[in-house]
Amino acid sequence: MAVSLDYGGAIVLVTGGVRGVGAGITRAFARAGATVVTCARHAPEALDHAQFVPCDVREPEQVERMVDDVVAEYGRIDVLVNNAGGAPFALAADASPRFHDKVVGLNLLAPLLVAQRVNAVMQRQEPGGAIVNVSSVSGTRPSPGTAAYGAAKAGLDNLTASLAVEWAPKVRVNALDVGMVHTEQSELHYGDAAGVAAVGATVPLGRLAEPDEVGACALFLASSLASYVSGATLAVHGGGERPAFLDAAQARA
Repeated sequence: MAVSLDYGGAIVLVTGGVRGVGAGITRAFARAGATVVTCARHAPEALDHAQFVPCDVREPEQVERMVDDVVAEYGRIDVLVNNAGGAPFALAADASPRFHDKVVGLNLLAPLLVAQRVNAVMQRQEPGGAIVNVSSVSGTRPSPGTAAYGAAKAGLDNLTASLAVEWAPKVRVNALDVGMVHTEQSELHYGDAAGVAAVGATVPLGRLAEPDEVGACALFLASSLASYVSGATLAVHGGGERPAFLDAAQARA
């Protein structure tokens, strides 16, 4: 049975919510009635379901200004979704120290920076608030070609658990460990439509996730349905990955 969550009147800040997974999260909260503010370094061509503010989440002054502006306009922030992140493919032996520094900065230090600023607001609010960090299965398994990204996401999972302890009971902090998602950039990673389908077939559920499905999970973790959930990481990966040794094994039942 379908369950709808009512976010009418809620103020939600989603970082990097203009495309891909972030757009799915933004749409989910907007459809649930929330007033959504999202940010990125560059404005999207069209965004009719959220207010956009330019912000590089790696820059403390820009983050402080963004949070102050949201509070000045709406008086509070009920939910923060730390979604901004990502990394291009680069072998660890070949990537420069500056490249690794930027990847870790975007995927670990930036979420901490934004969370710090928003937590200060939420701690002053009577109902507190909820923070959802968008992490990745890359933080729980080897991540060849994106080693710094995987390490940063592992750090984000640990950060989530630590902040949940430090900022309780006013603020709940949880994470989504997201697997492969079908976005507008999927073909850049997996090839044409046939390649995307072939990759999806490796997932137990037989397909890649849709961005709106990730958004639904963020809705749950930020809602009163998850009022006793904090410091948790929710796996959103369609069942994970089939162990490679099973394909190599010769034994048959």
